[in-house]
Amino acid sequence: MRVHRWLSSVVLGVAALGASGCGAVSPTVPDACPADAAFVGPNAEDLQDALDAATPGDVLALGDGRYDGRFTITVSGSAAAPIVLCGSRDVVLDGGATDTGYALHLDGASHWRIAGITVTGAAKGIVLDAAVDVRLADLAVEGTGEEAVHFRSASVRSALVDSDISRTGLTTPEYGEGVYIGSASSNWCRYSDCAADASDANTISGNRISDTAAEAIDVKEGTSGGIIRDNELSISADAVVDSVVDVKGNSWILRDNGVQHAAGIGIQVQSVADGWGEANILRGNTVDVPADAYAIDVASGARGTVIGCDNVTSDGAPLRTTVGCED
Repeated sequence: MRVHRWLSSVVLGVAALGASGCGAVSPTVPDACPADAAFVGPNAEDLQDALDAATPGDVLALGDGRYDGRFTITVSGSAAAPIVLCGSRDVVLDGGATDTGYALHLDGASHWRIAGITVTGAAKGIVLDAAVDVRLADLAVEGTGEEAVHFRSASVRSALVDSDISRTGLTTPEYGEGVYIGSASSNWCRYSDCAADASDANTISGNRISDTAAEAIDVKEGTSGGIIRDNELSISADAVVDSVVDVKGNSWILRDNGVQHAAGIGIQVQSVADGWGEANILRGNTVDVPADAYAIDVASGARGTVIGCDNVTSDGAPLRTTVGCED
């Protein structure tokens, strides 16, 4: 397979922030990819074969069209030579029925850059398990039965940036998060050998997340040191949760996000497991909620939470919060 050293912003810098069937796939390398990238296609079997055979430095370009199936990545690039999978939003990976499976699963696969494509169908859109240094950029993830993107099983130092997420939870609304980071403590024995799921130091930046059946972003207990910034976040009017963002981990920074909720809480910080939900920092967020709802709700036990006084409404008014702000 051709090796291409593509050192663009898609490839660099997380720190800075069994398939079958196909539709008509164009053999043209999309503008989002370098012109001499290795074209993958024209069918879903070719895509899975290319994912299985990829080596550090490879760039896999998908032509516009549908790739029907559920795709798994198990090989890794390297820090110096990530593997790139790229295309346009007219490239659609469709995982099919929304009651089971993952449309795209990075299973122990590290040092990947996935850019430009659309992912839809299956219960979960994109799942990272035990993945390091994965950058998901300029994606559309939509129409999933449960959550859209899940960083799980100690997936660390990875990012979701400049992407669009919508229409989650079509089958199971209570699991319909836009972005889900870590695992609930009740699932630690399933995903992290009964220890905390330390999916740490992940970045969620510059995304547009809307029309989710559960939280736009749910940060679970056991996770630490991540950044959520510059996102536009809202949930469905029929969402089954009471907040747009729910933070239960430690030392997360939420900065410069726009948060809207027509019916309830904007950002909630909770402690649902001993020692978690602590030392989180919220600054510069714009939060619009009903007058009788809290824009920021810090629950009892969520120690050390800092709410900056620069968190305001879109009109510049102070927020209604459960704890006082500080400059």
